[in-house]
Amino acid sequence: MHRLLLLAGLLLALGSGVAGAERVKDIATVSGVRANQLVGYGLVVGLDGTGDQTSQAPFTTQSLKNFLMQLGVAVPANVNPQLKNVAAVAVHAMLPPFARPGQTLDITVNSIGNARSLRGGSLLAMPLRGLDGQVYAIGQGNLIVGGFGAEGRDGSRVTVNIPSSGRIPSGATVEREVTTSVGAADSVTLVLNTADFTTAARLTERINLEFGMPLAVALDAGSVRVAAPTDPLRRVGFVAQLEGLELDPGQAPARVVINSRTGTVVIGSGVRVSAAAVAHGSLTVSIQEDAQVSQPQPFSRGGTTVAVPETQIEVEQQGSRMFLFEPGVTLEEIVRAVNQVGAAPGDLVAILEALQQAGALHAQLVVI
Repeated sequence: MHRLLLLAGLLLALGSGVAGAERVKDIATVSGVRANQLVGYGLVVGLDGTGDQTSQAPFTTQSLKNFLMQLGVAVPANVNPQLKNVAAVAVHAMLPPFARPGQTLDITVNSIGNARSLRGGSLLAMPLRGLDGQVYAIGQGNLIVGGFGAEGRDGSRVTVNIPSSGRIPSGATVEREVTTSVGAADSVTLVLNTADFTTAARLTERINLEFGMPLAVALDAGSVRVAAPTDPLRRVGFVAQLEGLELDPGQAPARVVINSRTGTVVIGSGVRVSAAAVAHGSLTVSIQEDAQVSQPQPFSRGGTTVAVPETQIEVEQQGSRMFLFEPGVTLEEIVRAVNQVGAAPGDLVAILEALQQAGALHAQLVVI
């Protein structure tokens, strides 16, 4: 069972869970101002024998033949080069808003064949396309690989991190820009990173108070429309003024998040429970298998040496614990009650699940 970690820092440190002032640029974005995904296919060359095995990755050989043909080198159709220093890769990058031709982007390179490592390789020039099929950037450069792999002649192998993936800082050059409009003709729409009716109402009130007129109106829990100047030069300064405003966002809903893979438990400060009593205990079963060697007596005839299995089974049952929660119990009180009896955070997970089944947990229980 994974070791569980309980995080309750905000409540234990502040005790109240009141949100502080946040800038608008930290909790919202301008509608229409967004990044775009780019993806492409290419070849990495110069590997030290760790490239694709062409018998299992024929597309690598085909790509290399097409590349050489574009350079005027014709490879006979009946010849299949046995490549070890070339790997087929998928390349992706994010094209930020307002990017102009000539700017550079960081790109990520991942092997799509059976290459063992991309360390020491170089990416040949390749196009990066958007989802519309247009070429927006050209990528090329030397890879930086954080992983490392070592292999012996007997087949033993040691791998640290992922050597089949790497990055090229500033490895792509923007060739085409994406037209980005800041809002509509007469307004700008602010989109909240987390939809919340309270935050949308407070943002509307804060903008109208700042400018002294009803410029903003909340469209829904996630967007606020603000009347803006039609002059593009004035609009940039207006949006900058909006982004600098500060307000107190609404508190997040009560939520308990359990990460089943890492064993992490995160409890929000707004979690409350109704009056309930929970009894919890655990049963541990340990099975140990050993092999004892049985040999025949000296000078005996017909005897053979055999392995006799020996099994040991142990059962350990911890005493049941009774937890009594009064109405309106807070997160801090729940954690204190579990810690006082020496229970592990895993016991807390079982208690929270039982409270949810009983309808006594006033929070959303999320398992990821």
